[in-house]
Amino acid sequence: MNSTNRAMNRLLLATAGLVLLAAGLLAAGAGLVPAVREQWNAVATGLLERWQALLPTAPAPEPLGSWWSLALPALLLLGAAASIFWLTRQGGGRTGTAASEQDPESGDTAVDVSYLAAAVDEALKGNRAVVGSSLTAWRGRTKRNTAPALRLTLQARNGASPREVADLAEDLVGAIDALLGHHPTVLVRIGSGTRTKLARAHRAG
Repeated sequence: MNSTNRAMNRLLLATAGLVLLAAGLLAAGAGLVPAVREQWNAVATGLLERWQALLPTAPAPEPLGSWWSLALPALLLLGAAASIFWLTRQGGGRTGTAASEQDPESGDTAVDVSYLAAAVDEALKGNRAVVGSSLTAWRGRTKRNTAPALRLTLQARNGASPREVADLAEDLVGAIDALLGHHPTVLVRIGSGTRTKLARAHRAG
């Protein structure tokens, strides 16, 4: 329910994992197998010689000596900046507005998600099947779907009936529909957490 590009994330993670795995295997091979160590030394020596031959091709004033000496850290800084930019673009999509309506005559109306969250908490007071809840709103991923979607999370108590919690979630969604006056998209998640593990089990009778 956010703007994270999961396919791209998986691709980058898989690529980084393969690169790290290959580096680990090469390092282990260089330490354990003499032939691999000799080949590794030969490759490293060849790369160093090429780098030393490349430096005079772009002379620069001292203390740089060569513009290539500046290009390498600049490239690393550019990669770091791109990584930071990518990280800041992850997630997103969360909003504090659960619903909004525009009317040229009466003006714009917006319903804050905290209002609905407080209503859910009030409805769950005294309920023995649920130990915690949260309600958040998320903007649609596409331009066609601009209405916020809601995510209702319920933490079931140990020993609570799954059917009872599911019926409770259905009642809460119906109450949200009644409060908003329309049927928003609602993702319901029933799970467990620290509070669930620490809470006493619910027993009938």
